[in-house]
Amino acid sequence: MSLPPITPPSLATSFTAKPTQPQIRQIPGSHGWPILGPLSDRLDYFWFQKPESFFRTRMEKYKSTVFRTNIPPTFPLFTSVNPNVIAVLDCKAFSHLLDMDLVDKKDVLVGDFVPSVEFTGNIRVGVYRDVSDPQHSKSKNFSMKLLKESSSIWVPELVSNLDIFLEQLEATLSTSSSASYMFPLQQFLFKFLFKVLAKADTSLDPKIAESGYSMLNKWLALQLLPTISIGKVQPLEELFLHSFSYPFSLVKGDYNNLYNFVKQHGSEVVKCGKEFGLSEDEAIHNLLFILGFNSYGGFSIFLPNLIKTIADDSTGLQEKLRKEAREKAGSTLGFDSLKNLELINSVVYETLRMNPPVPLQFGRARKDFQLSSNDSIFNIKKGELLCGYQKLVMRDPAVFDEPESFKPDRFTKEKGAELLNYLYWSNGPQSGSPSVANKQCAGKDIVTFTSALIVAHLLRRYDSIKGDGSSITLLTKAK
Repeated sequence: MSLPPITPPSLATSFTAKPTQPQIRQIPGSHGWPILGPLSDRLDYFWFQKPESFFRTRMEKYKSTVFRTNIPPTFPLFTSVNPNVIAVLDCKAFSHLLDMDLVDKKDVLVGDFVPSVEFTGNIRVGVYRDVSDPQHSKSKNFSMKLLKESSSIWVPELVSNLDIFLEQLEATLSTSSSASYMFPLQQFLFKFLFKVLAKADTSLDPKIAESGYSMLNKWLALQLLPTISIGKVQPLEELFLHSFSYPFSLVKGDYNNLYNFVKQHGSEVVKCGKEFGLSEDEAIHNLLFILGFNSYGGFSIFLPNLIKTIADDSTGLQEKLRKEAREKAGSTLGFDSLKNLELINSVVYETLRMNPPVPLQFGRARKDFQLSSNDSIFNIKKGELLCGYQKLVMRDPAVFDEPESFKPDRFTKEKGAELLNYLYWSNGPQSGSPSVANKQCAGKDIVTFTSALIVAHLLRRYDSIKGDGSSITLLTKAK
């Protein structure tokens, strides 16, 4: 079974900003006084304003979608991290982050802060490497091969594991008015993703089967805590989570358990790494990053937003989606079903537009160049770090009608296909193609296919679903 081909829409018909005569202007904003400026911005970002308001207020203050600011982590114990960035918040400005001739992507996954290489076996995995690095092409080819090799078992494994997850929720709802689904969802994702990507059955190791997802959660958290908010009481979060890095030693045992499990039970996939010049060690650490960070982590953030969209519905959208899933998907769900599910695909895209799983993208200028926004031109100096906050980029009013509104059918028909040029959630446009020459997520298409299949399966299984982004309160099985 192969993935259906995607034909990128013509860029000649892409949307553009309203015609203006762009002027070269100085980049507004400031990084402030050393220590004090970055610390003030950090407190705004995590505490007083939160990320979206942080960027919005500055965009309004400077009357520009391009400005200077600071991004955490900062003072006191991140002395080697430079928090200075240039924010780029409209589609035209953001597109420069996708031009590999203009930006270097080495060690900028989460900004200037780089988690210790100890978290990845003292190996710098592919996602942290620039396209000019030969190791990037090796790891990117490896990841694309994993996806290709998994396509034949992807759908049956997805459906069978999804049903186990749903049966858990049904059992909980039989004795309770609400079923919290976050941990069961992560258990489902962990088992499913290890089976399709590593060809490893987690049931072969009781410790991994029971606690593997928790091991990944801790491994992810310790790497990202300095850069994310977890909603704990302030100022405790600032004092204990955003002021210093936590050591790998706290999760070393868990990571080694995952490493040894993949080495023993995923050997068939690990051997594929040798085709691309990766050693066994490099293949396992890259595979764990693809599994844990890219796939498991991304789906853990995105799927609750998608489930909320479907389950917390007062507009009649759920019934429209159910009708499409039952009438147009065919007798058996598969990748071929997706070409007929226009509204379901659009809802997946719109959810990614409103709530991208990775909100920030970074790139460091390779050279001096001129950056164009919707209305101005700015001079960028070599070495400066650009930062795109995608929640605002993909709400650019020059591209999207009613950008702050969730429009389920936004990505339908010809106009919707053109808008895929500006759906940037995957570090590239949805109309683009991942390759060794770019940093676009290798699993870009499989993420949207999988999400659409989950929606279709849910609505074929249930006549009614009610809930939110963390729990389900009603599942009425189809008659």
